[in-house]
Amino acid sequence: MIQIYHNPRCGKSRNCLAFIEQSNQEFEIIPYLTETPSFEELKKLLKQLNLEPIQLVRTKEKVWIENFKGKTLNDDQIVSAMIENPILIERPIVVKDGKAIIGRDPEVVASFLD
Repeated sequence: MIQIYHNPRCGKSRNCLAFIEQSNQEFEIIPYLTETPSFEELKKLLKQLNLEPIQLVRTKEKVWIENFKGKTLNDDQIVSAMIENPILIERPIVVKDGKAIIGRDPEVVASFLD
């Protein structure tokens, strides 16, 4: 089953969800802002995405700039920052068959779902 870590206030996330709905595949919506992944879940997502924690951070978010920019943080501290402030997590994340992508580009999502 497909999972989408979704922020309904984000246009890219809404577009990705609409694309998944049109694929006629079974999916689950994870509203990560209110159902924040645990530390272990986020580490697993990072592994599935094949990304370092900082690569999943929305570094232009106000909370990042005000609280974390310019600080030296290790990977676990970055993951913790995303859990404490889920708005920092890049979106949308699409998971299928143990792999994941950031679904901002419809063409990438299309090939991932095939």
